[in-house]
Amino acid sequence: METRRITVLSAGLGVPSSSRLLADQLAGAASQQLEAAGYEVTVDVVELRDLAVDIANNFVAGYAAPRLAEVIAGVEASDGIIAVTPVFSASYSGLFKSFIDVLDPKSLDGKAVLLGATGGTDRHQMVLEYAMRPLFSYLRTRVAPTAVFAGPQDWGNTDDGGSPLSARIGRAAGEFAGLLDGVQPGRKQAPLESLPFEQLLAGISAAR
Repeated sequence: METRRITVLSAGLGVPSSSRLLADQLAGAASQQLEAAGYEVTVDVVELRDLAVDIANNFVAGYAAPRLAEVIAGVEASDGIIAVTPVFSASYSGLFKSFIDVLDPKSLDGKAVLLGATGGTDRHQMVLEYAMRPLFSYLRTRVAPTAVFAGPQDWGNTDDGGSPLSARIGRAAGEFAGLLDGVQPGRKQAPLESLPFEQLLAGISAAR
């Protein structure tokens, strides 16, 4: 059974946060879709709040602390990314953008991405289209067509006057799962195995 590894990036600042709640629901729906398609799914959730100091130090020192380096390696090794941020000043949060900035831009090339955002009013929902989508398009990722915004009226409400949140999540997760089906262009290749000289020499002798 093939495995699909998903890294969830939540930039929420509170405990608990609506961004984390949305991220968990998106990850759960995507996992169900992929498992139904015959894949084994592993999900790694990253709370960027916990890495704020390491991210700031990375800009000053020029290198990542062990904990941040481990998260970066996990993002690079993942097949897909679910990225959810709260909206501040009509854009993604500074913490979210700072984390993206410490990544090697080429490391996201070809990866499947599902976008989500949370905010205090529906007026912020266009952040998904005029801020987040252009950012991930610049990074050459494959972004699911449907992005999900959740406002205060979405939590505990089955009908927000448009599409219920659960329906939007289901549609976005289905599109994301579709991007993760088949060969993954964004998957980081495993490093070549380094063999001892004696073993290489033995192989050459055997070939003769």
